[in-house]
Amino acid sequence: MLKLDKVNSFYGRSHALHDLSLSIPKGQITAIVGRNGTGKTTLLKTIMGLTVKSTGAIDLDGTDLSAQPTFRRARAGIAYVPQGRQIIPDFTVRENILMGGFASTSGRQVPALVGALFPYLTENMERPGGLLSGGQQQQLAIARALAANPQILLLDEPTEGIQPNIVEDIQNIIIRLNRDEGLSIVLVEQNVAFARRAGHHFAMLEKGRAVAAGPIDSLTDELIHQHIAV
Repeated sequence: MLKLDKVNSFYGRSHALHDLSLSIPKGQITAIVGRNGTGKTTLLKTIMGLTVKSTGAIDLDGTDLSAQPTFRRARAGIAYVPQGRQIIPDFTVRENILMGGFASTSGRQVPALVGALFPYLTENMERPGGLLSGGQQQQLAIARALAANPQILLLDEPTEGIQPNIVEDIQNIIIRLNRDEGLSIVLVEQNVAFARRAGHHFAMLEKGRAVAAGPIDSLTDELIHQHIAV
């Protein structure tokens, strides 16, 4: 579905990704793992066209997106939930969700799926986003991405900084989006146990390179000790 071929990405003079090639299968969850600073967030930003410069091919269903601006990549079907959520605190829950609809060719609306997944949000549509807890804001960020009606969802550390009682809810929602809705997901995740539970495939990054990739069953303790464990 989504293929990266020899992708290099830069922040100014900093070379962040090095000849990275990766395939994201359709309808599955691909977990991106590795230590902090290995290029995981940069990978997602590069897919969305949010780095200063990149080279190489980024192909979505046969269309090369590497020269396309971010809004065209979004309209092609890629949605991004960034690290830190980045909701607009002065906008209401409804307004934040509708912001995601700008990327949808079918217009701006609150998806019916939001009500099924996030009952708190539907009960608090006029509440300012800044008054929500961290976990509720993460739910809001996912709901905003769903308003774009995406084919593929990029999630950057979706459980980071979330209160423990909501972490499992968010994890289960991610699995449900894939299992029940058929949404393809690229999941950047430090929690290896969750990556193993949710993922079908994985890619491990180190110094901006993919040092291992394959079915999730091949994400062995040996690989984790070698490339992640301190």
